[in-house]
Amino acid sequence: MRTTSRGLFAVLALTPLLAGCFVSGEGSPGANAAGGSAGRLRVALAIPPVQALSPYSNDATLLSKLSVAEGLTALDEDGAAAPALATSWKQKNGTTWTFELRKAAFQDGTQVTAEAVVNALDHAGAAKPKPRVLSDVTLTAKAEDADTVTISTAAADPVLPLRLASPALGILAPKAYGKDGTVSPVGTGTGPFEITKLTGKSKAALDRYDGYWGGRAKVPGVDVTWIADGTARANALRGGDVDIAEWIPTAQAKLLDEKMRREVASVRTDSLVLNTGSGLFTDPALRAAAREAVDGSALVDSVFGGYADPAQGLFGPAVSWAAGKRVDVTGRAQAATTAQVKSKAKGRTLRLAAITNRAELPEAATVLQQQLEKAGFTVKQDVREYTQMEADLLAGKYDALVFSRVTLLDTGDAVAYLASDFTSNGVYNIARLKDLRVDQAIKAAAGESDMTKRQQRIMSAEAQILRTDAVVPLVHERVVQGVSADVEGVLLDPRERSLIDVDTRLK
Repeated sequence: MRTTSRGLFAVLALTPLLAGCFVSGEGSPGANAAGGSAGRLRVALAIPPVQALSPYSNDATLLSKLSVAEGLTALDEDGAAAPALATSWKQKNGTTWTFELRKAAFQDGTQVTAEAVVNALDHAGAAKPKPRVLSDVTLTAKAEDADTVTISTAAADPVLPLRLASPALGILAPKAYGKDGTVSPVGTGTGPFEITKLTGKSKAALDRYDGYWGGRAKVPGVDVTWIADGTARANALRGGDVDIAEWIPTAQAKLLDEKMRREVASVRTDSLVLNTGSGLFTDPALRAAAREAVDGSALVDSVFGGYADPAQGLFGPAVSWAAGKRVDVTGRAQAATTAQVKSKAKGRTLRLAAITNRAELPEAATVLQQQLEKAGFTVKQDVREYTQMEADLLAGKYDALVFSRVTLLDTGDAVAYLASDFTSNGVYNIARLKDLRVDQAIKAAAGESDMTKRQQRIMSAEAQILRTDAVVPLVHERVVQGVSADVEGVLLDPRERSLIDVDTRLK
C-alpha cells in the first residue's frame, strides 16, 4: 500500500523533480485593506475562459488556480503524488491500480462515491477532443464498492497517480455532465470555493464552500475578473481594484512597488512553433533556415526585461534534472541560404501568429519578424487573444506561432506534454508534426518506470523533436505575480496551476 500524507491543500500542483518548490507569498504595500465586498478576495486573471470553464479545455487550469475542483490525487511539495479525493492507492499489477476514496461531498450536496468518480473519468475519456493529459493513455475505471475505484490502462502507466492530479481530470458531480457532451463546474466541484456565477468571459463569482472536507477557507469568497491586457492588470493592482493580479508583464513589473512583485522560476518555455503540416514549413530546409535566423537570447533583456533565461531546449533551469541529461541534437536538415529562402518562398507570405494574453509575445513576434525577414522570408503578423485563435492554430491556419507553454502542466511528468504537443496523434499538436522517430522516442519514455531512466528518455525525445525544427525554443520565463499588501498565503507555483487555496487570506 502506498499512502502519502498531506495538509489542507486544494489541488496543489507542484512540479515534480524541480529544485525550487512552491512558496507562499506574503503581503506588500498596495491595495485597499478591506478587500472586496464583505472581505472577498479580488483576483485579476489573464486568459478568459475558452469553453465556459470546461475542464476538458485550457480552462482546467483556472479550476485549479481557484481551488474549485480536485482530482483523485494532487502533487505535494516534493512533486510526489499525494492524496486528494483518494486517501490511498496501490498498484495491483502493471496496468491496474486501486484507489480508496475519502468521505467528501460535491458542492451540490451529493456525496463523492466510486460511481461518481467512474462517471467523471468516463466523460473525460469520451471528450472530443480528449484532454491533453489523456493523449497517450486510455483509462478504464470501475467501482469496486462505494469507496473503492479500480483504474486500468491498456499498457503500463508508471505515472498514473501523477496523471490523475491533472486539473483536466478533476472529479465533478454527476449533474455537471450534459447529454450533449458539455460539462459545467458551476456548483459541482469539491474544492473550498464554489462557482456561483459565470458572466461570459469577463467575470466569475465564487463563494466559500463550507462543506469542504479540508476545512473552511479563510475568505468568504473570490471575485474574478479576466483582464487580457497585462498593463491593465498591473494598473488594477496599483489602483487597489484587485488584490491579486497574475502574470504581470515584465515591462510593468519594475513599475510596481518592489514588495508587490512575486517572482517565481517557471517551467514555462516560449518558442517559435512551425507548422510542419502545411504551408512554407513543410520544407525542412526552410524550417532549418528559420531556426538559424531566430535568436532568442536577444529577447531576454529587450522584451523580458531580464525576467527570462536564454533557451537551453524545451526544458529550462526550473527543471533541475534536464541540463545534466541533455542529448546532442543531430541529423537536422541543412538550412536554406537567404537566396534559397527567397526563391523557395517567392510570392508566399509567412503567417506569424502571436497571442496578446502575455504582453511579451507580440513584442517578441516583432523582433522575430525582423530576424526572419533578414533571412529572406516575407512575414505578416496576426496578433489576437488566444481564445480567438485556438481553433485556427489547431487547424494549421498559420505558418508559425510565438507560443508560451508550461511544459509540466498536465501531469507534472514531461511525457504528457511531449505526447500531446509532438506525437502524430497529439491533441495539442499545433506544429502538426508527424515523425516516426519522435513518436518512438516519446513512446519509449512513456513506458519507462525507473524515474532516472525515464528522465533520460525524455531528453532523448527532446533531441528527436528539436531535430525536426518543428519548434525553436526561445527563452525560459520567470513569472511575476502581483500581490497587494493586504493578502497572505498566495501560492507561487512554478507550474502555474495553483494561486489561491483555503489559507489565502486578507489581513
